[in-house]
Amino acid sequence: MRYDDSPPCPESASSVSPDRRWFTRRSGLAVGAAVLAPTLLAGWVLVQVTTGAGADDARPPRIVMPAAAPSATQAATPAATPTATPTASASAPEAKGPLAGKTVVIDPGHNTGNFQHTSEIDQKVDIGTTRKECDTTGTTTNAGYKEAEFTLDVSRRLRTVLEAKGLKVVLTHEADRAWGPCINERARIGNEAAADAVVSVHADGVSSGNRGYHVILPAKVKGGAADTAKIVGPSRELGEKIGSNFARTTGSAPANYLGSGTGLVVRDDLGGLNLSTRPKVFIECGNMRDAKDAALLTSPEWRQKAAQGIADGIVGFLGG
Repeated sequence: MRYDDSPPCPESASSVSPDRRWFTRRSGLAVGAAVLAPTLLAGWVLVQVTTGAGADDARPPRIVMPAAAPSATQAATPAATPTATPTASASAPEAKGPLAGKTVVIDPGHNTGNFQHTSEIDQKVDIGTTRKECDTTGTTTNAGYKEAEFTLDVSRRLRTVLEAKGLKVVLTHEADRAWGPCINERARIGNEAAADAVVSVHADGVSSGNRGYHVILPAKVKGGAADTAKIVGPSRELGEKIGSNFARTTGSAPANYLGSGTGLVVRDDLGGLNLSTRPKVFIECGNMRDAKDAALLTSPEWRQKAAQGIADGIVGFLGG
């Protein structure tokens, strides 16, 4: 079973074995990747690193955010963890024109603490159409650089760029809780903020040789608490803006393993999208399990470019 935030199986799935395709929460540290940086690749050695007891349920990594009051759908999830309300900086200059009064929610994928709290994140929550695990660990590079570290760093850089434009920015978490938050919490934070755009930041964990970024868009879904009909159109526009600007700023190419070269993938199985009432997309910035992509993802300079590209896409979507 894939992670809640993982991409669908590569289009050339027959060439990628399931155990190499997905990083399991318990099997330990996966492989890392980045995108298109030949000058950074010399001497890179792939090393398979594992920790803890192995598990057969290879599931992709998931998201991290501040806990809001638990909903009825999360009654089964233990609450004995530190929580924090979503934070927004008050230092942003006053926005003018089309950006005035706009709010952006940034969702850093996963939480480094999830590795130590697998029983908590295994608890299932309602995503409208089905029930899925509260959260997952996220993947890592071969050298052990965690996806959760990457996503928080990029998200903080992204906040700085957006606040310089005068936008109000809310992060769903800042590694200020022991694990999680759950996928339904992440969606709720964007909804309650009445966000004009929500972006969930991730990095993929498929087998080596699969490279590039892709943006995940919500499918039209209706069931239980999920009804994406109103956000499908604007979310696609947001995703297209982010994808094109990300490619231009980072020099990265669209994923070569899914999306047919468009860099866009539509998903109907992600709780973070299904439960959103605000325009929302996920971006998988590169493949942590490919050495060439990993060289980029582990570069602070490249992460700044990634943040800038995502920010430019969001600002373009908002009309700035």
